[in-house]
Amino acid sequence: MDFRTIVPVSNQSPKINYDANIALFGSCFVENIGDKLQYFKFNALQNPFGIIFHPVALRNLFQRIDENYIYSERDVFQLNDLYSCFDVHSQMNHPDRALMISRLNNSLETTRSFLQESSHVIITLGTAWGYILNQDERLVANCHKVAQSNFTKKIFSSEEIKKSLAEICNIIWKLNKDVKIIFTVSPVRHLKDGFVENQLSKANLITALHEYRKELKLKFDKKTKYFPSYEIVMDELRDYRFYDKDMIHLSEIGIDYIWGRFKESWIAPEVFSIMKEVNSIQKGLEHRPFNEDSPQHREFLEKLSLRIEKLQVKIPSIKF
Repeated sequence: MDFRTIVPVSNQSPKINYDANIALFGSCFVENIGDKLQYFKFNALQNPFGIIFHPVALRNLFQRIDENYIYSERDVFQLNDLYSCFDVHSQMNHPDRALMISRLNNSLETTRSFLQESSHVIITLGTAWGYILNQDERLVANCHKVAQSNFTKKIFSSEEIKKSLAEICNIIWKLNKDVKIIFTVSPVRHLKDGFVENQLSKANLITALHEYRKELKLKFDKKTKYFPSYEIVMDELRDYRFYDKDMIHLSEIGIDYIWGRFKESWIAPEVFSIMKEVNSIQKGLEHRPFNEDSPQHREFLEKLSLRIEKLQVKIPSIKF
């Protein structure tokens, strides 16, 4: 007897290999996939503006890229000895205003340049709930611990989200007409919004994505794909052991399972042996000896160095 249902994943193309350039944007879940790609030494740019949960907030950043926007003093504010910007995550905050502004502009330029050379873009949508800054009625990417009285909480409709997705894709294709865009919905639970509210949010995201992709079928059916990470967690991993202690984020086992399904769908089989060697080298680099000065450990390091050199001759882009 079967005691669970398996969500089918399609065999997709073009596959991700060591010639691919992968840009990742969105919620914290996209970093689970990004961390795996970077661990296995694929060329990946991960959340250059920090974690962005809301698709409209992500759209705002892509508009900045499209406009060749230059951040200045008017875009940042100081709170608790740190400078922040409502466009980005608090990971970007900095105690020095000039360096904060420089960091913002560098992220815009890095993203623009990387997108022009990207083969794949992965976008994970986190929530349809957002906070509108009362002062100018714009959605913020992060509240940066500013008093909640300055914001109005709102759930965005599937239509509003669909429009933002179209704008994001159009900007990406304007920079790079050949890039493949992979969408997914984060299985991370936003329980601070409420249990029912979290489900309503995910429903709006999923509806928006599928309605947008349905509209694209007439023109660009092969240019966007959907990876069912949310559905895999809801239908295959229906057990709290696949969640972390906070019961919100996925556990390491859950992340590994999703990565396995993603690998099955998107990673080129011919690089599996290289990934295995990268994994072995990574574990060797993480090894902590009892005696660093022992002949055995020096021999171990020499052999490890030779393996790295051999791998880099085969794939020069790999850096440890």
